[in-house]
Amino acid sequence: MVKTVREKLERKRILRLIRNYVIITVFSLTYAVGISLFLDPNNLAPGGVSGISIMLSRITPLPTGTWIILINIPILALGLWKFGLKFLISTVYCTIISSVFTNMLSEFAPLTTDKLLAAVAGGTVMAVSMGMILKAGATTGGVDIIIKLLRLKYRHLKTGNLYLMLDAIVVTLSGIMFRNLEIALYAAVAIFVNSVVMDTVLYGRDAAKMIYIISDHPKQITERLLADLDIGVTALQGEGAYSGKEKKVLMCVMRKPLAPKTQQIVKEEDPEAFMIVSDATEIFGEGYKSYFSERL
Repeated sequence: MVKTVREKLERKRILRLIRNYVIITVFSLTYAVGISLFLDPNNLAPGGVSGISIMLSRITPLPTGTWIILINIPILALGLWKFGLKFLISTVYCTIISSVFTNMLSEFAPLTTDKLLAAVAGGTVMAVSMGMILKAGATTGGVDIIIKLLRLKYRHLKTGNLYLMLDAIVVTLSGIMFRNLEIALYAAVAIFVNSVVMDTVLYGRDAAKMIYIISDHPKQITERLLADLDIGVTALQGEGAYSGKEKKVLMCVMRKPLAPKTQQIVKEEDPEAFMIVSDATEIFGEGYKSYFSERL
C-alpha cells in the first residue's frame, strides 16, 4: 500500500516535471519570437540581458542569441550559489534553448517594421513568456535571476516593477549608443508594456475594493451582504471617540463589480451609515490567491 502511494506520488512528480519543461520550451520559443521578429530588427533594446545583447550584436560579429548565453554565464554561476542545482538546471535549459531559438528566428524577416507596433507586440509576447516560464519554476536567465535575488529580500516589490527600474538603465544606454531618442522612447514603451503584462500574468487581475461600514444597523447590513452578494464580512469592535458608544465596524472585500451593489445595500438599510471605500490591489485568501503559492 505504501509502495503504491509512493509510486503515485513519483508518477505525479514526473508528470509535473514533464509539463513544466514543455511549458518552458514553448514559451522559450515565444520569448525568442518577441526578440527576433519584433524588437531586435527594429533596434529596440528591451532592457535586461536581451537589450544589452542587441546592442553588443551591433558592434561585434556575434549574434544576439550568442551574446545572451555569454552574458548569462557569470549570472548563472550566481544563481547556482544562491538557488541550488535544481533551479540552475531548468534555467540553463531555458537560457540555452531561448538563445538558440533567438538566433534561428533572426534569419526570418521581422513581422513588422512599425516601431510602435513592434514595441507593444514584442513587449507583450516577452512578458507573457517570461511570466509563464517563471511559473514553471525557471527563468530566462540574466535579470530574471537578479530579480529573484532582490525578491528574496524585498518581498513587497512586484516583479514587473523591478524589471522596470533595472531596464530603464538599459534603455538610457541604448539611446546613447544608437544616438536616437525616438528609438529609446519606443524601447521604453516595450518595457512599460512588459511590466504591466508581467504583473498581470504573475499576480492576476485581482484588484478589488475594500469597504469599511460604520452603522447602527450592522446586523441587517451583514445579513443582506451575505444573502444577496455572498461576500465575506468581518465585524470589528469599535468605539466612538466622542460619544464613547460601542459600535461594530463591518469590513468587507469584494471584486470591483460588486462594490456599487454593496454601497446600494448599505444605503437601503441605513442611509446614515458611514462608509470608507478604498482599492485593494492584492488579496490573499479563499476566493483570491494563495499566499503560500506566491513565491515569484
